[in-house]
Amino acid sequence: MIYLDNAATTLKKPDSVYAAVLEAMRTLGNSARGVHAQALSAARTVYETREKIAAFFGCAEASHVMFTQNATQALNTALFGLFLPGDHVITTDLEHNSVLRPLYRLSREQGVRLDFVPADRNGNIDDADFERLLRPETKAIVTTHASNLTGNLLDISAVGKFALDHGLLYIVDASQTAGSFPIDMQKQNFSVLCFTGHKGLMGPQGTGGLCVGEGVKIRPFMVGGTGVHSYSETHPDKYPEALEAGTLNAHGLAGLSAAVDFINETGIGDIHRYETALMRRFHKGISSVSGVTVYGDFSGDRAPIVALNINDLDSSEAADILSQDFDIAVRAGAHCAPRMHRALGTESRGAVRFSLGWFNTMEEIDAAIDAVRSIAEK
Repeated sequence: MIYLDNAATTLKKPDSVYAAVLEAMRTLGNSARGVHAQALSAARTVYETREKIAAFFGCAEASHVMFTQNATQALNTALFGLFLPGDHVITTDLEHNSVLRPLYRLSREQGVRLDFVPADRNGNIDDADFERLLRPETKAIVTTHASNLTGNLLDISAVGKFALDHGLLYIVDASQTAGSFPIDMQKQNFSVLCFTGHKGLMGPQGTGGLCVGEGVKIRPFMVGGTGVHSYSETHPDKYPEALEAGTLNAHGLAGLSAAVDFINETGIGDIHRYETALMRRFHKGISSVSGVTVYGDFSGDRAPIVALNINDLDSSEAADILSQDFDIAVRAGAHCAPRMHRALGTESRGAVRFSLGWFNTMEEIDAAIDAVRSIAEK
């Protein structure tokens, strides 16, 4: 089987990740829930992972790294914990539903006002639109780093500078770039960085989190046990406990720690160059095939994603053929990105998304090109 659905989750992980999770399941207790060896070992694992993530993303304080189940929970925590009635938020058409639905709910139920920077037919935005949409009551900008549908990048450094210059919070969804693009939230002026562990970071599912900048106060999304201040009727307000109610996924975090080690040892620059080479080879190979329509802007740096349609096939039908006849795994449909599909004109049939990763080979890319060509010709 050729697995080309890495934007959904990386299937192949480093061997060290498998080993770390298994060892953790055999040996770790519950972090911050005891002083016996197993509980202390879990606490050390969590703390060490927190330190590694802080260094990896340029977060000033390890205590400002809070772990969640995924990027969706991280984004919900940030968005529901930062905004109040009357606040104005600027976001974009590139966003995933993990950003859109919380913002729609905040707008509907709490009177938070929204504006969207529009995307054109290539899935690009104009950074000047942030200035156009700015209001006196604007509190924050929320954007993805890269579209999960097209792979188009936003210039998050430029947006971060704009937010800094205008005294705005900047919340970044790095779900599609964490692990394959260098990110430094201090240098790039992010207030909050949300990430998931199971995609480009090559860690286990059930891991993710948010890194919070200095002076940014997020109200708890959930409250409950933290292992500290148990007699208090109110939840702790100090990071990281403020945003980490309940038992943490120490087994998964052990795997995430090993994954970060693998990326650091391999070199994030080398990973990015290789995944880009895979993507460029695939894009070049299918672009000349009659009947294939490719979406997105390939003129500059981008995430290793290629979205396309073949002749008049529905995207789901094309993905089924790829799976059943060629044993190639991709994702079809709407990809939880409704505004982007409207911008691209693909709302009625979606798109077939090929997303490449570190463990793919050039031979697999060539086989995928041949498969697309075969389907188009038939």
